[in-house]
Amino acid sequence: MSDSEGDKGVISAGMPEHPPGIGLALGGGMARGFAHIGVLRVLQRESIKPSIVTGTSIGAVVGASYLAGKLDEFEEWALSLNRMRMLSYLDFRGRNASLIGGKKLQRILTHNFKNMDIEDLPTPFIAIAADLLTGHEVWLRKGSLIEAMTASFALPGVFPPVERNHRFLVDGALVNPVPVAPAQAMGARMTIGVDLNADIIGKAAKPGEGYQTVAGFDLFNDADVPPEQQKKYTSTLTKKLFGRQEHSPSLFGVMVSALSIIQDRLTRSRLAGDPPDIHIKPKIGDIGLLEFEKAEELIARGQDAAEKALPEIRDAMRVFLPPSS
Repeated sequence: MSDSEGDKGVISAGMPEHPPGIGLALGGGMARGFAHIGVLRVLQRESIKPSIVTGTSIGAVVGASYLAGKLDEFEEWALSLNRMRMLSYLDFRGRNASLIGGKKLQRILTHNFKNMDIEDLPTPFIAIAADLLTGHEVWLRKGSLIEAMTASFALPGVFPPVERNHRFLVDGALVNPVPVAPAQAMGARMTIGVDLNADIIGKAAKPGEGYQTVAGFDLFNDADVPPEQQKKYTSTLTKKLFGRQEHSPSLFGVMVSALSIIQDRLTRSRLAGDPPDIHIKPKIGDIGLLEFEKAEELIARGQDAAEKALPEIRDAMRVFLPPSS
């Protein structure tokens, strides 16, 4: 184990000290992670500044963007996404350890974060990943910021694992979907957890539809991808991955929704043992995990959830963070 990473509960001796305060834990949830932007906007407006940020999967990406001063750029990119543009970022390969190479997404991260290290951030940050061999929870808190983010969202079978210090690291949602415990271990006196998978009611079938949308991603939807443009993305591989029969989910939809079930059950278990002081749960269950084109709606719902939590946050701050005498 190196100074740049550690298993659950282990803190590197070289980690700089920081004053205790608010720990913000941003959970995983793929496209639903855009709701984190809305939550952060409300906290910024109210001058509620965390002293440590932890993130899993998309939560790690949003958290890192926020601390690096790149939240505006990230939000602008999110709002620019549509079904076709999202597909253009997916470099399908169907070989080795993953279906998607991830090089196009890597170029976006490199453009925005270049050679930035986690230590360059103004506030302590931890990205959560999982060790593919041992199943251990790994806390990435030093070294390359891009590498940490990439490891945290490396969904098994979809994106390739990230090799780091002789370990293969994959999506942290497999071990800690809402990383409250790392924030507590790092000294946060008060924790805010943002859970993207708690809206069970919203996951029911949409009104007027006789089946659940599952992952919410239909490659051959004429409304989102014009028929004349579909040919660009209809290779044999993409058809097998994203094509679906009527009233039946696609292969990719089944894979992603299975992860959602794991996340939901694991989140309940983890938060029962390490509950946040404030639990923010945006009502976004009706939006599929892969509906990246709904960024505006997701941001608005995250903002609404944070607005409703403000009184509770203020009360908690008076208890856990009294003014120094």
